Amino acid sequence: MENFPIINYEKLNGEERKSTMEQIHDACENWGFFELVNHGIPVELLDTVEKLTKEHYRKSMEQRFKELVASKGLENVSTEVTDIDWESTFHLTHLPVSNINDVPDLDNEYRKVMKEFASRLEKLAEELLDLLCENLGLEKGYLKKAFYGPNEKGPTFGTKVSNYPACPKPDLIKGLREHTDAGGIILLFQDDRVSGLQLLKGDQWIDVPPMRHSIVINLGDQLEVITNGKYKSVLHRVIAQTDGTRMSIASFYNPGSDAVIYPAPVLVQKEAEEQNQAYPKFVFEDYMKLYAALKFQAKEPRFEAFKAIETSVIGPIATV
Repeated sequence: MENFPIINYEKLNGEERKSTMEQIHDACENWGFFELVNHGIPVELLDTVEKLTKEHYRKSMEQRFKELVASKGLENVSTEVTDIDWESTFHLTHLPVSNINDVPDLDNEYRKVMKEFASRLEKLAEELLDLLCENLGLEKGYLKKAFYGPNEKGPTFGTKVSNYPACPKPDLIKGLREHTDAGGIILLFQDDRVSGLQLLKGDQWIDVPPMRHSIVINLGDQLEVITNGKYKSVLHRVIAQTDGTRMSIASFYNPGSDAVIYPAPVLVQKEAEEQNQAYPKFVFEDYMKLYAALKFQAKEPRFEAFKAIETSVIGPIATV
């Protein structure tokens, strides 16, 4: 079996840049996921984020989760549960406007640390998008520009902080049901001791290995559309574990709500232009409304739904 792609990010600055870029290209093309080590985010910051996130869960969220489980009788289920996930979450928004100061139950140190962490991740996301541009033969900055709408709102960026507690019946309830991510590029800081994240490659579910201080990268539906399917979003899920609580901090660098998404013209072959294009043209906010109802279903019907809509009324994408 192929090994899950692990990319040493600092090798981009040396003699191994070409081979490292090839590894990134292969990972985007064939996996939709890869794991970054030596990515430049200080390990001290990562350790503090992990420490404070786990403390926050124990102090502010663990009891609420136990009460939810009890109220829904989830510990005593005897058949597979398909309408709820075994996870405890909260969300932070960074762009266009931060909500960190408004989220209840966060202490000041945690707010400060998460702001710094988000700033580092935003920079890394934009660097990665430019690396993808280079590999695809797109002009530098194309993907970030594609995330801007006509009103210059710019990309949206937010974080889902999740904990997956020990589950007594992981065969009957998922930590998180299988899905693709709707947005652009996702950066995940996950627990290095408790596993559970899996991706579908071919017809096999493959574990995403927990590694200390790594950042897992995966591609969302919007990058599949913009790259005309050269890079693809991939189904993934979280398997609940019987022992230990798994921490997951997933940050989503997405298009602005009014961004118009469609395949980059240079990646669309002329013969495809003359026939039916494989991917539609749509406004990101409209896609998200559909995704909210169909998250745990296949992505292809979402694309087909927008292809069926007349798109001639949508203007050209903003490029500046």
